[in-house]
Amino acid sequence: MNVFFSLKYENDKFIFIDQTRLPLEEIYIETDNYERIAEAIERLEIRGAPAIGIAAAFGITVALKNTLSQHETQFNLAYERLKRTRPTAVNLFWALDEMKKVFKSQNNFDDIYAKLKVRAVQIHEEDIISCNEIAKNGVELFQNDSVILTHCNTGQLATGGSGTAFSVIKKGFETGKVKFVYADETRPLLQGSRLTAYELEKSNIPFEILPDLAAAFLMKQRKIDAVIVGADRIAKNGDTANKIGTYNLAILCNYYKIPFYIAAPTSTIDFSMNSGDEIKIEMRGNEEISHIRGIKVTKEEYPAYTPAFDVTPNHLISAIITDKQIYKPPFNL
Repeated sequence: MNVFFSLKYENDKFIFIDQTRLPLEEIYIETDNYERIAEAIERLEIRGAPAIGIAAAFGITVALKNTLSQHETQFNLAYERLKRTRPTAVNLFWALDEMKKVFKSQNNFDDIYAKLKVRAVQIHEEDIISCNEIAKNGVELFQNDSVILTHCNTGQLATGGSGTAFSVIKKGFETGKVKFVYADETRPLLQGSRLTAYELEKSNIPFEILPDLAAAFLMKQRKIDAVIVGADRIAKNGDTANKIGTYNLAILCNYYKIPFYIAAPTSTIDFSMNSGDEIKIEMRGNEEISHIRGIKVTKEEYPAYTPAFDVTPNHLISAIITDKQIYKPPFNL
């Protein structure tokens, strides 16, 4: 197994792998600038709901590293900047609010950097534990020698640990529950063919990249035993926002009577939202359709519909796997 890391905090600097360069190049960025971390989140150099939350926590940390005065002004600037990066993933806002709790609890700012760093490191460590628990809980749902289909990227690149849906797949492979994986290419930014394939290769798990629109054909041939994906936000009723294309898979699974699973940490559940109708969907720029890796493939002036996520209604979900427990319908989270 080839070892790599997606993000870490070392020598008072935040280090992350630039996911836009994978799998062709493994480039690591080192910074102690919260603006650079915010840009990385926006550019999808850092992506995946849990990873975004961890990055934001360290973004707040480095923002206060060298501040000698005007602590509240600096904190608010960093907080608001990071908050604007991605609107759909709830982990971002949860992590920022966790850092705000630490900041607001202080009367003496002499050691504020150290205290923020402690909490950011805890958030990262908590996610590592969460990923392991998700794997342990979720693998029980798989039958032996299953063929699994997954969408987007939910592994180490998307989290602080071994992943959400990917951690279940990896645990399943290690225990004989999973024998093969189909990784949706995940249009338009190809997180599946670039990132999930990269992680499957690193883990020595047999796989093939699947064009997004080929899933129905495979299911018709009864070649898929289960589908498992991650989540960026889950409402109290179980409605789930995830990478665009997830809803299609859920409908297909419903038609072909194939289990459709969501895997996510408890922090992804937004208890303030009653249903998926309240989830704000991020719209991306047209260039993500008109260009691939900076190469123009169609005219830039053509209009494009560019949602980054869709919402899968709860009645299409077989189970929601978290670090705490497995939720089954009817969902009341």
